[in-house]
Parts: sequence; structure tokens; C-alpha cells
Amino acid sequence: MHAPILAFDCSAAHCAAALLHDDGPILRSEAMARGQAERLMPLLEEVLAEAGLSWGDLGAIGVGTGPGNFTGLRVAVSAARGLALGLGVPAMGVTGFEAAALDLPRPVTIALPAPRDHLWVQRLTEAGAETPQLLPASDAPEARPAPPPEALALAVARIAQGRAGTPQPRPAPFYIRAADAAPPREAPPPLIA
Repeated sequence: MHAPILAFDCSAAHCAAALLHDDGPILRSEAMARGQAERLMPLLEEVLAEAGLSWGDLGAIGVGTGPGNFTGLRVAVSAARGLALGLGVPAMGVTGFEAAALDLPRPVTIALPAPRDHLWVQRLTEAGAETPQLLPASDAPEARPAPPPEALALAVARIAQGRAGTPQPRPAPFYIRAADAAPPREAPPPLIA
């Protein structure tokens, strides 16, 4: 009997969750361009309730770390780190490339959706992963597309399950490039003490 593992992903226009427990996986996803911060925790509670479990029953947390939507990644990673700290369980970050490549023979090239008709692309080999790139969608015809959100969350859970029991770094968003927002050009006014 394995301790249940709860995993979730908000890296694109979705909020997805997967629970691995002895009675089989429970999967949920909702399409949403915004609102992951408000919807993630209620969605996770619904998944746990369906399994008849509570937060204290969890043995580990898995979280999709991207690349993807800046805000969605921050929401998911923050939630995973907070839950892990509060519950006293490990949290494991899994990139979208790792999740999409689960059970696929290597070498494989994975493509994840990016803004403005582009794709995040990474080639994974037996030796490791090459540097990911942001490419126009037309330049990545041989890449395997990302799985649907529920399958992505399930893959995150399965990878987290495989890593359970080994020390892992705290999850962090996996950014390939900086955010589109830029700091102001003018210096801020001096503070009066």
C-alpha cells in the first residue's frame, strides 16, 4: 500500500489534478485562461473528497513546473510548496517536457504550447535533455505535442511517485525566457525616512 500522491498542473490554459491512490487514479481538469489561483484549491479538495481522503492522508505532492503561463506556474508551485510545508510531505517539481515524455522511447522531441503561435521544444535523449527552445510552430513539425491536461497531471503524479523517498529540490517554475513584463525605466522616487 502506497501513500497517496496528489499532483497538479496550471502551466497552460487549464487547471488539472491527478490523485494516485490504491483504488486507482482520479483525474480532473478544467479549461481556463485565468482564475487558476481561485480554482486550484477547491479542485484539489474535490479530488480528495471523491477518494474519501483528507489532506493528512497524502504522502507527497507533485507539481508541473512548466514552461508555460507565468501566473499559472507561480500559482501551482506556490501551492505545492505551501502544502508540502504545512503537511510535512515532500513536494516534487516535474517539467512539462518530462511529463509529456513519460513512457516514450528516447530520443524524443516534445513540443508544449507557447504564446503567439510558438512552441516550447525540447529533445530528450538517453543521456539527458537538450536545452529547450522557443520556436515558431511551423519550425517544429517533428515534435510530439503535449498530452491533454489530465494526462499531463497524471504523468506528473507518476514521476513524483517514482521520485518519492529520494531527496528532491524544492519545486520552482521552469522558465525558458524572462516574463514579457519589463521594469519601469525611471528610477523610483526616494523614500522619506
